[in-house]
Amino acid sequence: MRATLMTAMIRTGAKQCCPYAACSSSRSVAYYSKSAIDTNSNYDLVVIGGGSGGLACSKEAADQGARVAVLDWVAPTPHGQSWGLGGTCVNVGCIPKKLMHQAALVGNHLADAAAYGWQLPKDHHVPHDWNTLKNAVQDTIKASNWVYRVQLNSKKVDYFNALGSFLDSNTIKVTDKKSEKTITAKYVVLSTGLRPTYPNIPGAELGLTSDDLFSLKKSPGRTLVVGGSYVGLECAGFLKGLGLPVDLMIRSIPLRGFDQQCANLITDHMSGEGMNILWRCSPLEVVEAGNDQKKVTWLSDDGKKESQVYDTVLWAIGRQPRLQPLNLQAANVQLNQKNGKVIVDDEERSSNPSVFAIGDIAQGRPELTPVAISTGQLLARRLFAKSSRLMNYDMIPTTVFTPLEYGCVGLSEEAALKKFGEDECEVYHAFYGPYEYTIPHRSSEQCYTKIIALRDDPKTVIGIHFVGPNAGEVTQGFAAAMTCNITIDQLQSTVAIHPTSAEEIIKLRITKRSGLDPRAVGCCG
Repeated sequence: MRATLMTAMIRTGAKQCCPYAACSSSRSVAYYSKSAIDTNSNYDLVVIGGGSGGLACSKEAADQGARVAVLDWVAPTPHGQSWGLGGTCVNVGCIPKKLMHQAALVGNHLADAAAYGWQLPKDHHVPHDWNTLKNAVQDTIKASNWVYRVQLNSKKVDYFNALGSFLDSNTIKVTDKKSEKTITAKYVVLSTGLRPTYPNIPGAELGLTSDDLFSLKKSPGRTLVVGGSYVGLECAGFLKGLGLPVDLMIRSIPLRGFDQQCANLITDHMSGEGMNILWRCSPLEVVEAGNDQKKVTWLSDDGKKESQVYDTVLWAIGRQPRLQPLNLQAANVQLNQKNGKVIVDDEERSSNPSVFAIGDIAQGRPELTPVAISTGQLLARRLFAKSSRLMNYDMIPTTVFTPLEYGCVGLSEEAALKKFGEDECEVYHAFYGPYEYTIPHRSSEQCYTKIIALRDDPKTVIGIHFVGPNAGEVTQGFAAAMTCNITIDQLQSTVAIHPTSAEEIIKLRITKRSGLDPRAVGCCG
């Protein structure tokens, strides 16, 4: 831990400062942030929200010579969890999720080790310790919190661990634990992100969300995960991979908005690995069951009520903005009445010309960390560097870090057929066997890749989907090609790297239209 933080100090140029200070020392908080609100009140830019998008925007604006302040206040969860600078991704999202996903993958590798000649205990049982993993994850998060404070300090960005709310279009009331003051700004950027939704059922408060999961002081034990979103599938996946008994409840379809063939391959794989999936079920009630356990009652689509006792209930049924404390009506900022997000134009501008919104709270924007970062940087350059470049929201890649990963960029098959018509699209596809699966005889039944291209010249590729190991690493490179409007002929004429899983995309020749069998036939097929 000390080595990690010291490396971060060197890379960020921090000097004469205790590396653990931001995690525990009140002295460091005063050094890196404004513990009392006592600065000059006039700013070129005030960013409300200290997540990935807000930090990127604030640092870029400071680099362009603007006087910038960042306000970040995290309301505790119903179970009392809160966190430091960095937003959802760093503290309770992408980073801890990926680390726990990796921990589960390591468990899979241990299971494969004997087949590769490694001498394991005779029963091949290697126990997992939740607290060791949880502490390592939390140490990593705290290091990131500290680094972000150092970066803001080095760029002379004023950081307030405080709640910001509008008094008028350019005046913001800033409230921290000790004091209250007003500041003014030429521009304001909203980047407060989303928080998990609780169901409207009796006893919902007895359940947790992903905001609580990564800092639990003891193992979740037997867990019910409710929700078919990527959060639900990912959390259920790594908990099962850590050796915990997990039930996954999905009310309708998995991964709504993603390619459904690929989504169903993921849930098929999870079922094949022993995950109990409760399809088309909805929770009705949660009650205390003694010994810190919870009894959950649910309704299946055939009208039958069932119940089970769990150690942990995890809600993953969606996320929503929490913008009421910002008093946006005082700044005449209009919201989408259906989902509560800020309505923005192509320049991320709200109904108030001096107030902008980026990231997950902006209406119609992909809810992805790299999107928020790029959007924030481009916005800062438009405001302070005379740039005119807008964020391109087409061809945004993403990956679902389920036990069998799923990466994609461009349109799903359903969306492509709806937009262009079946006669105008060609779907190339194949199942394949990753080479690392061969010796331990792991099932590759759900490993699959798909390309969707237009049939008319130049046969532009409009969607790539990859289900298998290292899907994120595979998809990233093809996403770059997609932004250059790569054609199917160009893709198929690319020389493959052998033996890799990524080459399976290059090798695709079979179309769904042909009716030929897409199953793997050999390493050189």
